[in-house]
Amino acid sequence: MQPILSRPALVEQVYEQLVAAIAEGRLAAGERLTQEALAERLRVSRQPVSHALALLKTEGLAVEQGRRGLVVAPLDAHYLRSLYEVRAALDGVAARLAAEAVAAGRAPTAALADLHAILADGTAAAERADRAALIAADAAFHHALNALSGNPVLIETAQRQWAHVRRAMGLVLADGATRERVWQEHAGIFEAVAAGDAPSAEARARAHAERAGREAFERLNATLSAAE
Repeated sequence: MQPILSRPALVEQVYEQLVAAIAEGRLAAGERLTQEALAERLRVSRQPVSHALALLKTEGLAVEQGRRGLVVAPLDAHYLRSLYEVRAALDGVAARLAAEAVAAGRAPTAALADLHAILADGTAAAERADRAALIAADAAFHHALNALSGNPVLIETAQRQWAHVRRAMGLVLADGATRERVWQEHAGIFEAVAAGDAPSAEARARAHAERAGREAFERLNATLSAAE
């Protein structure tokens, strides 16, 4: 994690750093989360760390574990599968609405340009095998697609689960072959949206999320089995 040097929205910055570290595996499941150690690593006082840890606990990313205190929550394979069942539905709707906006001429040109730029960033990160950049680009792609849908309820609903989705992304994007395929699928979704092809956009986005969910579930189960 990088030291935090600026003061505005300090709790949010600490929280974001911790979520990113959990998603990327730099804070592993079961690792202790102590205010003192984290404050030292981030070069902030204990107070914003305390608030950020409370947020992680509320969201289920951190749990109390007896005498060890607060630790990074273990990944739950069944929760992960349920998460992606919902995500597949939301992603499909988002892509369909985005394509419909393009077809109707309601989509800002800049929004499509941003999506295209994110695709380029993600492809480059995949070539570098930069896991942190890949997770960030993956999240940015879906955030931009959700925004392009124009549906505020969809955006709000999806946002509530993004910390957990980012953690699942870390599992999926750890595999080299998968990294390349993920961005090919993103490119297909973008092409359908940009063409205003709502049925194709929805089908591609849903299939993409369903496949990612299956792979995350299988990878987690394999990891848990190996640890037994």
